[in-house]
Amino acid sequence: MVRPDQVETMLKAGMPDAQVQVQDLTGGMDHYKIVVVSAQFEGKRLVQRHQLVYSALQQAMSSEAIHALTMETYTPGDWAALGRTA
Repeated sequence: MVRPDQVETMLKAGMPDAQVQVQDLTGGMDHYKIVVVSAQFEGKRLVQRHQLVYSALQQAMSSEAIHALTMETYTPGDWAALGRTA
């Protein structure tokens, strides 16, 4: 199990500029939905963005501390175009 704040810390360690939202979907601290906004996603396809996220969460994913993960990844421009603020 990994707490939501630990997921956020891992993501920010791998992507220091990231704005991160973490939601525990089941209350069991192993199924998460994350939203990540980062300039590191600029010019990257969706699969490349997801690879960056998985890389940041590698330890938790490989130990199966995170069993299921859904994610939304945005550049700051994408996020602003949605009318959202980080």
